[in-house]
Amino acid sequence: MNSDLYPDLVAAGSLAGALEQLAADLDVDLVVVPGDWGTLVSAGIAASVPERKPLSVHIGAASRRFGVSGWSQGVEFITGSTSDLADVVRAGVAWGQGGSLRELRAELPFLHFSERAEAHDRGPAAVLELQWCLMRKQAAEAPDFPEFGALVEAAHAERRLRELYVFSSHWTLGFSSCTGFPFHVEVAIAPSFGGSRYRVLKHPHADVIGEAVTAEEAVALAAAYLPADLGLTVTGTAKRG
Repeated sequence: MNSDLYPDLVAAGSLAGALEQLAADLDVDLVVVPGDWGTLVSAGIAASVPERKPLSVHIGAASRRFGVSGWSQGVEFITGSTSDLADVVRAGVAWGQGGSLRELRAELPFLHFSERAEAHDRGPAAVLELQWCLMRKQAAEAPDFPEFGALVEAAHAERRLRELYVFSSHWTLGFSSCTGFPFHVEVAIAPSFGGSRYRVLKHPHADVIGEAVTAEEAVALAAAYLPADLGLTVTGTAKRG
């Protein structure tokens, strides 16, 4: 740790110690937990909202910067960096108390949110709509791989697949019944490539269920494989319990 950049951390003995000391000075409740890269340079700020992971905090090496990242339900909701440790404390409190993205943005302008995070803030239906839009855009931007585009459009036209969270892994489409990572994959489809058949899989790149000549036939096979009692896609991850 560079003592010229972080004299407050050096005096407190660690990033965690500095956070706890500053929280006491600001008269706010803060529970600091171990970070991912050791107590000197990283820490976490626990959240009281069950689905939110501790706000991850780490220091910069070349300049005085504190980077933060907040994950919830398998999605990175917030990121940002600031030179002011008090901003980090305020972010930890607001994040831990369940503040919405709009509230966090208004209170702490240094925080940033992705389009996907904002969709998650609105619920699973908004996430599915955005993800399918992004997937169709990806297909449109790959004109040299028409088989992939045909697969995406055929899958979007099938209601049972359209109601699942779609993602791609090396051009193979996966369909999950939850919107966060790690996903709960219900079925997957690999596009035709170089004259090969479309392949329906239990999981991307593993356990072939069957093959088909066209994208529409592959989609029909995948839809038929889905459990009859499969419910609505939910927010969260495969570890949601």
